[in-house]
Amino acid sequence: MSELPKGGSYLLGPTDPNNIFTPEDFAEEHKMIFRTALGFVKDRILTTIEDMEAKKEGLNKQLLLEAGELGLLGIDIPEEYGGFEMDKISTSVVAECMGWSGGFAMTHGAQTGIGSLPIVFFGTQEQKMKYLPGIAAGETVSAYALTEPGAGSDALAAKTWAVLSPDGKHYILNGTKQFITNAPIADLFMVFAKIDREKFTCFIVERDSEGLSTGPEEHKMGIKSSNTSSLILEDVKVPVENVLYEIGKGHVIAFNILNMGRYKTAANVVGNNKYALELSATYANDRRQFNKPIAEMGMIKEKLAEMNIRTYVVESMVYRTGGLLSNILHSLDLSGPNGGQVAAKGIEEYAMECSINKVLATEIQGFVMDEGVQIHGGYGFTSEYPIERLYRDCRIYRIFEGTNEVNRTVTLNTLVRRGLKGDILLQPAIEKVKALVANGVLIRKDEEQMIQAAKDILLFTLGVGIEKYEAGILKHQEIIGRLADIAMYTFAMESAWLRAQKAIAADGEAGARLKRIMATVYIYSNIEMLVKSAKEVLSTLTDGQELANDLDNLSKLHRYIPRNIIALRQEIASAVSEAGKYVV
Repeated sequence: MSELPKGGSYLLGPTDPNNIFTPEDFAEEHKMIFRTALGFVKDRILTTIEDMEAKKEGLNKQLLLEAGELGLLGIDIPEEYGGFEMDKISTSVVAECMGWSGGFAMTHGAQTGIGSLPIVFFGTQEQKMKYLPGIAAGETVSAYALTEPGAGSDALAAKTWAVLSPDGKHYILNGTKQFITNAPIADLFMVFAKIDREKFTCFIVERDSEGLSTGPEEHKMGIKSSNTSSLILEDVKVPVENVLYEIGKGHVIAFNILNMGRYKTAANVVGNNKYALELSATYANDRRQFNKPIAEMGMIKEKLAEMNIRTYVVESMVYRTGGLLSNILHSLDLSGPNGGQVAAKGIEEYAMECSINKVLATEIQGFVMDEGVQIHGGYGFTSEYPIERLYRDCRIYRIFEGTNEVNRTVTLNTLVRRGLKGDILLQPAIEKVKALVANGVLIRKDEEQMIQAAKDILLFTLGVGIEKYEAGILKHQEIIGRLADIAMYTFAMESAWLRAQKAIAADGEAGARLKRIMATVYIYSNIEMLVKSAKEVLSTLTDGQELANDLDNLSKLHRYIPRNIIALRQEIASAVSEAGKYVV
């Protein structure tokens, strides 16, 4: 484990392009999974999406069974329990393909992620044998019941409670869970409750338990093809053997499961964006105004180019992180009864990267869908065109799996706390930037140096904050939100550039040109936003001459010569229009 990069360490030094995973590294097995999953979505989901949106009785259950027959529900479940236990790249591939499927991505995600991983990671041998085979086959539909009417982001404020029965054989659960994906069709629930109103604990609760019921379907803005309702527990008896993991350790399950949920959400976005871009590029090629396709108009070109660039960035981040997760799991001994817990702990190493993926991917998704509607014009505002549904569906992505605000705090909290504990060498990196500023900084001449500038901007600004507040900086959300943005965009820039460099080594400059210029545009068009965030933080931390000195030092870190990114976007847009879809 010590030989692998620490979570957050990308900020503290360079990364070798050869050490990251990219989509160009797919093995034949990954390509086969991709074809199977995307074929299922296009053949079975998109062709029945109207019936799914209308809540046709039994349809989602039938589709889950079909997905199970294709092996699309058991990627993360060990073979001995009916699954396939494949690497996290395979998990990412399936999640990406499900991103094309609208609300069914939520149905699938609850089944394969938050509704099953608690048992995979923390279940006993008996619990795994009893429940996982049915989940992998799609015969048992699972759901995850954490959120409550008064406890969303603050999950530990849950009011659902449990008490041991007089005979000691059951826990009696009472309470209400809110916004539970799959609840109307689920056979099994991962329910979080406080034993004696104190000990936050997870229970495996079966559908036919007396006193368990679900509320009416939620009338949602989007993802209408998924089933969502409340879960009502009225003196529900749960056998004591259905306590999951340890009493009072429910938070360990909840937070560890969310790491993978956040990561897989970003993978969903990759597919969702590609679908939106294909719809938009096709429409722009076909739609004529002023006697020519609107795809030939400059402002439409810019939209198509930016949609493609940002999708490339998300894809690069997602598979880079997938590689990190696969590598760390491969490095661990997962044999034995506690192997799942070991795996969850390994994944936790990259909690920061999982949160970064979730936030930046979903915010880029919002941009892509909005531009997709704009390209469609008035038609994009009608339900006749799929882009309208994609626009509605995407809004929830910034809310679930921890709001983007919560994930921004996770990003900086993780970085700062690990740095202050000495788990990563944060303070030496900050001191190095201080010395760099004191000695003077040359003009940044290329993408690699621009990425280093982004890292230096974060480390310098964070250093000022830690000097003033120490760990107390984490109490100032407006500050850590801006610092998180710098950290996230730096990860995105570097991921795009590293992928391009790896492609250049394999395919030459000409073969990797699109990747290289997309990385260039993204880096040069976002650096000033990072500077703006840093200035806002510094002006909050200091004033007077001290602020003037800090701003002067900051200016030394981002001296560069701009690139002609308009011309590069035009080149990218031409490639998108010619292909009629996402290109790399």
